Order: sequence, then structure tokens, then C-alpha cells
Amino acid sequence: MEKEKNTKAYIALLTIYIVWGTTYLAIRIGVASLPPVLFTGFRWLIAGPILMLFLILRKYKLPNKNDVLHLGIGGLLLIGGGNGLVVFAEQWVPSGLTALLITTVPFWVVGMEAVMPNSKRINVLIITGLLLGLVGVGMIFGTDFKSLFDPSHSAGIVGLLLAEVCWSAGTLYLKYKKVSVHPLMGAATQMLVAGIVITIVGLLLGEAGSFHFTSTGFYAFIYLVIAGSLVAFGAYVYAVAHLPISLVATYAYVNPVIALFLGWLILDEKITIWVILAAFVILAGVMLVKKGSEKSI
Repeated sequence: MEKEKNTKAYIALLTIYIVWGTTYLAIRIGVASLPPVLFTGFRWLIAGPILMLFLILRKYKLPNKNDVLHLGIGGLLLIGGGNGLVVFAEQWVPSGLTALLITTVPFWVVGMEAVMPNSKRINVLIITGLLLGLVGVGMIFGTDFKSLFDPSHSAGIVGLLLAEVCWSAGTLYLKYKKVSVHPLMGAATQMLVAGIVITIVGLLLGEAGSFHFTSTGFYAFIYLVIAGSLVAFGAYVYAVAHLPISLVATYAYVNPVIALFLGWLILDEKITIWVILAAFVILAGVMLVKKGSEKSI
């Protein structure tokens, strides 16, 4: 049974690697025509009940009051703070640069976990793997580093840094605050609570009057609801419940590679030998983190 859980967890991690690599572009397309807070809130407000209804029909247990409290806190950190601030930031920051900045998430996660009581010890393999991943992403997006100092990006850069802190804190909170429901029911609860709160905030900010779908905005929204929320966020919560945090956090290194590959496959964007080499460096880093995480279990 444990082996079956691990297999499902690795499939979930692979899903995160692939799907979330596509969402930066979809968010960038969406915020070009939709107000950011309601764009975020409606996305999760729709995805949460859909997943919950599916799980109820499959006879999954509903969360109790204590579960809802903990899942709500985790969901507001992950979805409200983490995802919501990424959407906010992409009003100014290009999707490629956003993916670059998000690659520091593993350092936040591992660093926060290291100072927690009774946490797993960080070993040399994990640290080396994280550094290799960062080097690989830097090789890919090296020319974008100068954009960090573009004054027009300042609000977005601050938003992304806060998003990383919120996402990392939410990940660790849910890892160590055990609840009595299946991880997927936990994900549905997080989506629902966060979706309600974010939507209320968006309405209070007066965004309803400017919420009008364009054709591209609509398709970006639907894609994010189905792939980014229902599929990938559910996979993330499941992976966090069954795999070491340091390993799950490596999604932040792989997503930019996936984004580049899709650009080559769909938009005929150029991939150089340098980029291919960088991808191998990132892969080596992920493998080291995986090996080091297994030693920490």
C-alpha cells in the first residue's frame, strides 16, 4: 500500500512539473484583460466545489470544523497569498521573469523547515541539488536578470517575493498540521475557502464592473480552472502529503524548462545548446534532491 501511495505521489509530482510550467503564460494572458483579484477568486471558487462534489460522489469523508480551520489557513496562504500575488505581479512582470523568480521557492521551503522543531535534517545532497537547480535556471534566463532592476517591475517583484513567502509557509503549515480527510478533499476545501475570501475582496475593491471576458481571457481562465487548479493543485497537495518537501519544491526548477519546451513545440521559439545543457543541470539537481530527501526520511 505504501509503495502504491509513493507511485501516485510521484505521478502527482510529474503532473505539477508539466502543468504548472504552462500556467505562467495563461495567467499573463488573463490579467491582460481581467482584474487580478476576481480573476483569481472566481478561478478557485469554481474549481473548489467541482472537486468537492466529485469527491462526495466518490464517498470521500467531509472535513470537520477543526479540519476546515487548518485547511482554510493553509489555503489562504497558498492560494490567496501565493497564487494571488503571482497574478497581481504578472500585471507588470513578464511570465518568463516570473518563472525565474519563483525558482527561489525551494530555498524558502527548505530554510523555513530547517528552523522548525523536530524537522528533518538537511544534508549535503539536498543543498547541492538546490544550488544546481538555481544555476540551471540562471543559465536559461540569465539575460532576464537585468529586468529585476526595471523600475516598472518594482511592484510586481515585491509581490512575487511575498508570494514565495506565503506559498512556502502554507506548504509547511499543511505538511505538519495533520487533518482527518484525504489530501484531495483537503485541496477542495482550500480552494473553496480561499475562493470565497478572494472573491469577496475583489468585490469590495470594485472589480466587478471591469470583469468582462475577452476570447483569450476566457480560454486562459478555463485552462487555469481545469489544469492549473483541479489537476495541478490537487496533485500538489497530494504530493506534499506523501513526499519530502524538499523534493516537491523542485517543481519551481522544472516549470521554466517545461515553459521553454512548449514555446519551442507550439510557438516555434528557438532552443539553443546552452538551454539544453541548462536543462540537464536542472535535472541533475532534482535527482540529487530526490536522493538526499530519501536519506532524510
